[in-house]
This record gives sequence, structure tokens and C-alpha cells, in this order.
Amino acid sequence: MTPAVADPSAGITDPQAAALVAHAFETISRRYVENRHQIAAALLDAEGAVHSGLHLDAMVGRAAVCAEAGALSAARLATSAPLVMVAAVRYPKPSETSGARIVPPCGLCRELLLDHAPDLQVCVPTDGTVRILPLTQLLPAKYVGTKWPAPVLPTHV
Repeated sequence: MTPAVADPSAGITDPQAAALVAHAFETISRRYVENRHQIAAALLDAEGAVHSGLHLDAMVGRAAVCAEAGALSAARLATSAPLVMVAAVRYPKPSETSGARIVPPCGLCRELLLDHAPDLQVCVPTDGTVRILPLTQLLPAKYVGTKWPAPVLPTHV
């Protein structure tokens, strides 16, 4: 019998962050498939709805889709409301002894999320706790192209 995996939202004091982490954990707990689905993300919009995304691995690594990208797509299908906060949870492989853990967005997802939600907050694990930070702090030198008018990114010191 497989041992139970603990929900990493325990101990998070911010209620929105705790709810998002719990949602992502519950999603990946139900949908985990080794070498297919390792991470789930939950994205909160300004109207209070939560949008889920599931990591889709692929034989060709470049074809894989991150959970945050899936959550962003789901959110944009459902609403045009501003996006407020994101959290992602990685489920452990059967060979791992560590539990489920909160993970920050990868670099590609940081770029993508900031293109669509310049004020987004992100749940980040630090020193055994979870901090809620502006995503701009994780990507201080975001690329700004010329495809469409660039959003004005908040500056945080």
C-alpha cells in the first residue's frame, strides 16, 4: 500500500495561498501519473474563481506543457478578469521519500504569466515556509518584445 502524501498547504497562514496550494495538491493527488503528470497549478482570478492546470509530460521534452500554462489557458477560457495569485504543487514519484511540495513557476512560465498577468502574486517556498511574492520579483529583467503593446510591469524593490 502506498503511504499517504501530506498536503503542503498545512501551516500556510495566508488564506488565499493556503486554498490555492490545497486546490493544486488535491488536483495532482487525483491526477498524478508517473512520467505523465507531476505538477498541478491553481490560478486565482479577481472574481474569486480558481482555474486548474495539469503538467503534461511528453516523450519529446520540448513538447511538454507546464501546469501553469494549462491553468492560464483555463482561466482565459473562463474569464477576462485580472489574475491575482498562482500556486503549483509537485507530487512525489513512488521512488522519492520526500512529500508533495510547492514549486515556483519555471522561467518559461514566469515569462508567460507576466505577459498575461503583470500584477500576479506567486506562492514560493522559502526556508521551510511559503512566501507570497510579486511574480516580477522572480523575473526582474523580463523580456519585452514588440508583438503587442507591452504591459507596464510593476517595479518592486
